[in-house]
Amino acid sequence: MLKTLVHRGPDAGDIWISDTQNLLLAHRRLAIQDLSDSGRQPMHSVSERYCVVFNGEIYNFREITKDLQQLGHHFIGRSDTEVLLAAIEHWGIQAAVQKFIGMFAFALWDKLEAVLHLCRDRLGEKPLYYGWQNKAFYFASELKAIEACIQSGLSIDLEGFSSFLRHGYVPAPLSIYQGLYKLPPGTILSLSADELVNQPDFSPLSGEKKHAPHPYWLALDSANRGLANPIDNEHEAIDELDRLLRTTINRQLIADVKVGTFLSGGIDSSLVSAIAQQESSERVKTYTIGFSEKEYDESIYAEKIAAHLGTDHLTMQVTPQDALDVVPTLPTIYDEPFADSSQLPAYLVSKLAREHVTVCLSGDGGDELFAGYNRYVWADYIWGRLGIIPDSLRKMTGKALSVPSPHFWDRLYHAVAMFKGKNQLSTKLVGLKLQKLAGFMQQDNLQQGYEYLLSFWDQPDQIMTKHAAIDLIRPAHKLSVDTSFINQAMYIDQITYLPGDNLAKVDRASMAVSLETRLPLLSHEIVDLSWRIPVSMKVRNKTSKWALRQVLYKYVPPELIERPKMGFSVPIDRWLRGELRDWAEDLLTTIDHAAYGLLKKEPILKIWNEHISGRRDHSHRLWTVLMFLSWNHHRNKN
Repeated sequence: MLKTLVHRGPDAGDIWISDTQNLLLAHRRLAIQDLSDSGRQPMHSVSERYCVVFNGEIYNFREITKDLQQLGHHFIGRSDTEVLLAAIEHWGIQAAVQKFIGMFAFALWDKLEAVLHLCRDRLGEKPLYYGWQNKAFYFASELKAIEACIQSGLSIDLEGFSSFLRHGYVPAPLSIYQGLYKLPPGTILSLSADELVNQPDFSPLSGEKKHAPHPYWLALDSANRGLANPIDNEHEAIDELDRLLRTTINRQLIADVKVGTFLSGGIDSSLVSAIAQQESSERVKTYTIGFSEKEYDESIYAEKIAAHLGTDHLTMQVTPQDALDVVPTLPTIYDEPFADSSQLPAYLVSKLAREHVTVCLSGDGGDELFAGYNRYVWADYIWGRLGIIPDSLRKMTGKALSVPSPHFWDRLYHAVAMFKGKNQLSTKLVGLKLQKLAGFMQQDNLQQGYEYLLSFWDQPDQIMTKHAAIDLIRPAHKLSVDTSFINQAMYIDQITYLPGDNLAKVDRASMAVSLETRLPLLSHEIVDLSWRIPVSMKVRNKTSKWALRQVLYKYVPPELIERPKMGFSVPIDRWLRGELRDWAEDLLTTIDHAAYGLLKKEPILKIWNEHISGRRDHSHRLWTVLMFLSWNHHRNKN
């Protein structure tokens, strides 16, 4: 297991075996705080009651250290792991985790009670898998470590597979394997020594079961508290957001190794980089990647912002060959099928940064907290106007719009734009957006419409040979205080897309090259504050992230920021028709014998031919199939 996770911790690897239980804890270390041996793990508490293996960072460990020292505690080293153990020993695990500000996943063995506690941070920045196989209990940061112990018997979970096809990732608490689960964010799972060996009555899908993970923090509670206590004054909201961002980023710059930031040129990364440079006594190292395809390339904007901030900036231009070189390694990086194509630039920019630093700050999370996704404003606005149209006419119009290919709409738009003397690239991917609009118009209501926008395959049964009814994207509870669509959509994304897709992508891409990423915008204190800021301060005149922009303008002139949102995407549609075509077609020939009879070959080949011909852009749907086939090929080969 340790050998499979060297990339997550290249600096040291140790194990601890219990004298009294059939229990082993193992840890790989990426040294960030306290580079001496006093920070090695597994680590025992002073009393020897607890033993922990811990992944992540407690950013406020210095404040907690001072509190514990005043209570009589003494520390041998300077690591946050030692502080975590002392806090749990003094206050207990439930009270201690409430005090932690950070990203973490840890396993804590209580020798006195003979109980193992698994815990994951509030938003789900750090991963934790667990489950029973062959009458043994396993847990690990990545599935590959558990697979190393199990020679046979791992079966694909049908619900997990269906959810992957729909969403492009397997949502917690499921994994791609039966009997193995993801610990949901903000929860603790506690199991006795007997339960570790003899699987109890266990249901990870329900909090009502005795042995289900127990939440110590809920996004729903954070949202409802904030919405019930809004900040009505704009200046107060912006000043408080600025103050808290400074405090958070200052904490996250603390490390005994070199720290940099990702700088894409967008709102979030520019804000994090700007404040990091403001809080740092040295030039901050910033990193970005660019593409030869101009409609995907923001590197020129990142370079201008870096020049204004005075950072030590480095840009890497990505070619299709760079992507082609990475694609075969994706199954080893992600362990599960994972189909967010921005996994490619995420890995490449992490690899670039790791040549110079060990820690990088990133702007991830700003879209989910401050209404940054175009789909929030777009869906709310469009459906509001579609509501006056009879359902039958709306759906019929949607079908009509879907008949011409995206390429046709692109050519038509460019022709009109040129006729009017306007920049033909002022709106990106017109045809693809109209194709999405056509499908959106054919939904029954706004809720279904939003689920459609989040879906790769909105009906996975179209290409599955077996039916799976479960769909974990719908939350069990809705916001009790506010019923606006944008708030509901942000809440759904915070508990599903954010941990399942965005944070999984960032963690695996960066840790594959032994780089720690820190996400200041996802400090739970900023999450709590974001819910106190009304939608009117997040979206104004159809402009997203208004409040974040006002903070950013204190550091960066608006003219360097104001432009259409691009997102961290790649031209996967073109690459599948070009440099990646042979790779894709080789994989598609394996559908019959490599997919365990789960996929229908004919409909997949039909959309492949439509895509190759240029009549349709099916790149996102095809990428899910290709990522599954690639993952499955790698799994069978090993």
